[in-house]
Amino acid sequence: MKSLELLVERIILSSRWILVVFYLGLAAALAVYAVSFGYKFLKVAAGIFDYDEADMILAILGLIDAALVASLIVMVMISGYENFVSRFDEADNEVSFLGKLDSGSLKIKVASSIVAISSIHLLQIFLNATQYENGKLMWLTIMHLAFVVSALLLGYLERIMAKAKSKDA
Repeated sequence: MKSLELLVERIILSSRWILVVFYLGLAAALAVYAVSFGYKFLKVAAGIFDYDEADMILAILGLIDAALVASLIVMVMISGYENFVSRFDEADNEVSFLGKLDSGSLKIKVASSIVAISSIHLLQIFLNATQYENGKLMWLTIMHLAFVVSALLLGYLERIMAKAKSKDA
């Protein structure tokens, strides 16, 4: 019976390597998104003399939004791999720029990134508010506030968990 238990544990522990497929897929998605970013940038650069100030701000906000999404993908790939699959060999790889992200702090960083992305989208919509109905503006604002409240609650829960861990230690 003990050997069956050890076999099950080895299978479950080894199954974490299946996550590598997801992280490699995210790396490929990042490459595709980089091409999309390059296309958006070329459109902005080509229209530099045609855009008025508001259109240029909207275009730049779109580029900032893309950079935030790309950063979110990288953060999830690296910290997910580090936390759930295998540790990076710190002597060979410089991943210290991320700091040590546990799953709780990763959730907070992801939630914060989503709030930032949502903020940029909402700002873009507000700059073109005349093109939207009031009802749609209201619902978009409510959705953004839901992201903000969720991020705040995640941060609060993480603080509670950290206090509980410090008391147990």
